[in-house]
This record gives sequence, C-alpha cells and structure tokens, in this order.
Amino acid sequence: MLNVTKLLRAEETEREAETIKSPRPSPGLLRYAPSPAPAGRKPIVVWNLTRGCNLHCLHCYTSSRAEPDPDELTTGEAFSVVDDLAAFGIPVIIFSGGDPLLHPGLFEIAGKAAARGISVSLSTNGTLIDGTTVTALGSAGFRYVGVSVDGAGPAVNDRLRGRPGAFEEALRGIRLCRDAGFTVGLRCTLSKNNVHDLPGLFDLAEREEIDRIYVAHLVYAGRGARIVPRDLSADETRKAMDLILARAESAVSRGRTMEIVTGSNDADGPYLYLAIARRDPALAARIHRLLLRRGGNSSGTAIANIDPQGNIHPDQFWTRRTYGNVRRAPFGRLWRNPEDPVLLGLRDRERLLKGRCGACRFRSICLGSYRARAEVVHGDPWAPDPACYLTDDEIGITPAAMELASTQPAVE
Repeated sequence: MLNVTKLLRAEETEREAETIKSPRPSPGLLRYAPSPAPAGRKPIVVWNLTRGCNLHCLHCYTSSRAEPDPDELTTGEAFSVVDDLAAFGIPVIIFSGGDPLLHPGLFEIAGKAAARGISVSLSTNGTLIDGTTVTALGSAGFRYVGVSVDGAGPAVNDRLRGRPGAFEEALRGIRLCRDAGFTVGLRCTLSKNNVHDLPGLFDLAEREEIDRIYVAHLVYAGRGARIVPRDLSADETRKAMDLILARAESAVSRGRTMEIVTGSNDADGPYLYLAIARRDPALAARIHRLLLRRGGNSSGTAIANIDPQGNIHPDQFWTRRTYGNVRRAPFGRLWRNPEDPVLLGLRDRERLLKGRCGACRFRSICLGSYRARAEVVHGDPWAPDPACYLTDDEIGITPAAMELASTQPAVE
C-alpha cells in the first residue's frame, strides 16, 4: 500500500519510521543466506474470516461464494487465535472475507481483539451495512471501514460485482458509516473493465466526503486469475497513475484531508518518484528517502494473511504458499520459522530476484512487487512481476545488470 498524498506532503508515518533499512549489497555479490524478519517488527494481519459473500465479483481474489466453507474457524477457535495474535504483538487486524459481516462471530471476535489492544479495521462490500450494523461496529471497536466499489455508478459497479443494486446499497453503507463518525475508505480494483470510470470514482469520493480512496491493481488470484487478459496494459496503467497523481496533487494543494492510496503494485513508488523528479527534484529526493524507508513489497514481512480455515499465508493473494495452520500451532511460532524456502526467502528477497526485477535500480524500494503474480505467470516466484509498467530505461536495465541478475541462486 502506497499513500500518495503522504508522499507528496513528504510525511513519514510511524510505520515507515519503524522500517528504515540499511543499504544492501548488490545482488549476486554474496551467497544467499536468508535472514529472519527484523526483530520487533510484527506484521499487519489480513484475516479472511469467511469465504461466504452475497456478491460474486469478477476479480474476487478468494473466489468467494454464497455459502461459507464448512471447515472455517469457529468463533471459539477465532477467540484463541486473537489471544495468540495479541501475545505475539500484532498491531492491526483487517477483517475481510468474502464479506466478514456474514460471519456470525465478527463483532465478538473484533471486540476481543480491540480489548487486547489490537487496532481492528473492516473490509466489506458495504451492502449489508444498516443502522444496527453501524452500532455493532462501533461497540466492537472498529474505527475504519473500507467499502469496495468498482464503478462510479450502477452500470459498471453492479456488472463487476455480480448483483443489481449493489452500488446503491454500498453507497448507503458508506453514508451510514461516515455519518456515524467512522473513517471511511472507498476501495476499487482496476482492470480494463472499469479504468474508464476512475475519474468518476474520484468525483464520487469527493462528493461523498470520503476519507480515503484506495486504488488497487489486479492481482492474479482467485477469480482474478481468470481475467488476466483484462489486466491493464503498461500504457493504460501509466495513464491511470498519472490521473491518480494529478488528483493527489490537487487534493494536497487544496488542503483536502482525503488520502489517496494505491495498492498491489510496488512499481507505483518508482513511477511516482520519476514523475515528481522531472519537475521538483528536491521533493523527489525526499520522496525517495521515504520510499527507501518503506522498503517495498511487504508480503511475508509486514503483511500476513489468515484464511477462513486458519492457514497462514504471506499475503491475502498468495494462498498457494502457506506457513502452517493456527489450529495446529501458534501464529508467532509459524511466522518466525517458515519451513518453505520461498517463504524464508521473502525475508531477504532482494538478492533472489531475477530478470528485470533483479537488475532494476529501484529494487530496494519495490522488492520485486508481487511474487504471487510472478509465480502464476512464470512458474517461478523470483521471476519478474509481469505487471511492472516501467520501461527498461526508467529502471536502468543494462546488459551487465541483466547478466548479474541471471546468476541468482534458485530457491524452489
């Protein structure tokens, strides 16, 4: 996740300040020896409580469906997981799904987490939110609610999200949460199906006085893997990012407090840096320092996922890689000691990246972006992310750099 408005203000978040990285040697100069996750750095957990959902989105990364899986964690089991996460020092849980509002124990589970000092946030399609829900969310300790809307109106949104009326229901949910004092985010996933609606989504966020708009790139997981041909081309992505940057600059110049955030593609950082550098080198230098502190993709380091059955993954999109199951061992033990060499490699991935990612001059502020996409498309978790939209010239590709990157040791 990249907060574009914070970058433009050259603001350093507390989380960014905690992740200052020391300079690393060039890849290939040292033999691969994975290091543990930084001491004291605990991941944000995206917890998919259920696969049940009342919508059927074309790009759903969990392939959610109407009924929950029969072997999902029970509320009692979830209570034990909350105690485990609190003891390990997890700072934030983002409850997701499916739609977590369909889980019968959501409010009790979140309330227990909040009582243990964990910040709790909700990711929902918004269609199930009514006055009673809003009251329950507040009582459970939620302060942030992110609502997924993939079009500026019913025509696009309802087609992508699989049900007529979904747009108006989500908008009602947004307004109820906003009026009740929650911090509210509008979340969308870009593809060829809706990129033309991106200006309208920004207008909607402005008009409804929404606190945050989160624009995600498509990740090839769940039903999202079926629509890879509908992913944006490099040119389409660049045009979308230019629009996002322009909207963020406008918001900052007008003193608007709305945050504009992108996600699921860490090439966004270098792209925004290069765009700013062409007209404001001093600001670009500050942005570059913040991007270095941010440290690039955080799968398996600052982000973790627990799926409905209790399996732990490096992020919510990469479910083919697992650290184990919370029914059989505590989260902290599994997270600290992954047996899968690829998961261990995420803790020191910069020198494992191959091809364009391994040779890229921005690899320290991107870290190869999403390894899940690389594995789906190339069958190799250290291959280049196919969604990188930067040119060879922009990332400093040279024959020597490519030759060096091609010598990286294999980790299967």
